[in-house]
Amino acid sequence: MKALKLLPLALLFLVASCSSIRVSSDYDTNTNFSKFKTFAFYKKGIDKVEISDLDKRRILKAVESELLAKGFKKSKNPDLLVNIFTKSRQRIDIYNNNNMYFGWFPWYYGPNFGTHISKYTEGTLFIDLIDANKKELAWQGIGSGALNTSRNVAKKEEKIKDFVAKIMANYPPSVN
Repeated sequence: MKALKLLPLALLFLVASCSSIRVSSDYDTNTNFSKFKTFAFYKKGIDKVEISDLDKRRILKAVESELLAKGFKKSKNPDLLVNIFTKSRQRIDIYNNNNMYFGWFPWYYGPNFGTHISKYTEGTLFIDLIDANKKELAWQGIGSGALNTSRNVAKKEEKIKDFVAKIMANYPPSVN
């Protein structure tokens, strides 16, 4: 019976701990994306990104993998230049649980008071695809989510791959 009383609290922590990745994209509607077949990384822009070199290489490797899977080829004379930009911020989420569970949880009758605080770092990754001939931004993908601060490198690499894959799922844009 006591375990059933803790179910609402356990569900709250489960939902709070599921750090989803929110993605969006924007693009130039006048761009013919089917003409792009090759890519290269924009070194000048990537050198300015203020993250560890290890994470930078992980991101670039994931972007390269996604583009190769989409049929692109790496080239010294590319159609697209790939640039990345990152930013982060501290987030604090406060959940107040001052509800009475009358009727919703029939096995529990009474108040369930409490405040739960969750502190984490949210990171945002921008992936820019630049038309190399025009030197103009053609497509931008943006992903935001909780950063993995774990010392487990395998988990960190998997999170970065997932992050990049979800952003790149929006490329090429579906033109209606």
